[in-house]
Amino acid sequence: MRKNFTDIGFFPQPVLVIGTYDANGIPNAMNVGWGGMSGGRYVTIHISRNHKTTDNIFLTQAFTMSFADRAHLEEADYFGLVSGAVENKIEKVGFHAVQSKFVDAPVFTELPLTLECRVAEIGEAFGSIRIVGEVLNMSADEAILGPDGLVDADKLQALSFDRVRRVYRTLGGVVGKAYADGEKFL
Repeated sequence: MRKNFTDIGFFPQPVLVIGTYDANGIPNAMNVGWGGMSGGRYVTIHISRNHKTTDNIFLTQAFTMSFADRAHLEEADYFGLVSGAVENKIEKVGFHAVQSKFVDAPVFTELPLTLECRVAEIGEAFGSIRIVGEVLNMSADEAILGPDGLVDADKLQALSFDRVRRVYRTLGGVVGKAYADGEKFL
């Protein structure tokens, strides 16, 4: 038997920290709940119009998207709790912002995986602002790379938001090989 739900939520949902600069070059960080890959070199986020992050993105036409990790759970959660108007928000959690070499947005050195994005499209959808970013660069701290030089998800320990339970989770290890394990049905 199955149960039907009206409060829809599914897992995994990445915990994303969006980095922007304001008109004075002050970095801001926001925990965004609605976002992810939208094909090839593009990402999409949905945020409301009344956020400083939204204003900053309209201004600079750029943002960074960092993946919150287990080691920085409290900092990432804080970025979702307080407004971008809070002064010294970045310094308060001990983060450091460096200018991206690819877009006009900050890279937070403490978060080990960051996508550096130029705005490709902005529109309204589903009661929020939909921002599509073209990923110009992905930077990763060497600590999360495997022996093959690629990002190792187990080392990253990226957070995922479980909307149903209102908790953060991390994903487990490898359980299969993509584009191979289903070949037995070919």
